[in-house]
Amino acid sequence: MKVNGTAHKVGDHIDTDAIIPARFLVTTDSKELGANCMEGLEAGWVKRVKENDVMVGGVNFGCGSSREHAPISILGAGIPVVIAHSFARIFYRNGFNMGLVLLEIGDDIAKFSDTDQVEVDTATGQIKNITTGETIQAAPVPPFMQEILDAGGLVEYGKNKLA
Repeated sequence: MKVNGTAHKVGDHIDTDAIIPARFLVTTDSKELGANCMEGLEAGWVKRVKENDVMVGGVNFGCGSSREHAPISILGAGIPVVIAHSFARIFYRNGFNMGLVLLEIGDDIAKFSDTDQVEVDTATGQIKNITTGETIQAAPVPPFMQEILDAGGLVEYGKNKLA
């Protein structure tokens, strides 16, 4: 899948409480959660987001409590891909389990600014910053995790395996 959109850059150590504060955890509806995505960071943040935009995180993105609501809210906001320096491990698994593409690019994250236009090829992990003309290669997604993504998340993956 190719994703073309605007980069929305956030900082280091963005925790799941910033992604979706606890007061919004009364639902699992992706659109409701998406409407409140990043409310713990900045009120109204999601109003800048358009379908297929890309979130750009720093070090240890998704740290904090283990809640599947965080990746669901990102997807519900219309963001299918997060690129970051690195991800908290539990968020990394939760993200893939929910069908959210997560790509690690280490220090190359500095090559992206807020509002850059980006193109992400999720199959190859190639990320092109259209604004600067630079192309970055993300760390490869483990094959098993790619199978989960291809199925649309862990639940669908399990259903397919049992069918």
